Amino acid sequence: MKIFFAGSIRGGRQLIPTYRYIIRFLKSRNFTVISEHVAAEGLEKVEARMTEKEIYEKDANWIEESDCVVAEITIPSIGVGYEICHAVKHKKPVLCLYETGAKASAMVLGNTTGFVTAKSYSDKKQLEDILLDFTHAQINPGN
Repeated sequence: MKIFFAGSIRGGRQLIPTYRYIIRFLKSRNFTVISEHVAAEGLEKVEARMTEKEIYEKDANWIEESDCVVAEITIPSIGVGYEICHAVKHKKPVLCLYETGAKASAMVLGNTTGFVTAKSYSDKKQLEDILLDFTHAQINPGN
């Protein structure tokens, strides 16, 4: 299964260790994370060599190629919000994760399209359980 991972880049990079943890966990379960670069140090410098159009086209194509999206939304990011909307437009299931106590967007929490699931987590064990439940549901719909 191909997963597009979304996390804040221009909005703030404070959660890079969490992004890495999520990506490593998903990969340890044999999922392909097609956007693992989001957790890379210095990504801003790499993207500075790309045009906005190139970044948009790359991410939009990857979302369309993916089976689902996992988005860490603790740090508000217009780009991540746009990626979530793009995924919903293309009927991709989206898991939005945020730290317990964070003020997640009402646009995410109130989405009732059936494509967006939002879950808060307080520790790595809870994060892993949420990821396992979501990925299991994608592999075995209806179970």
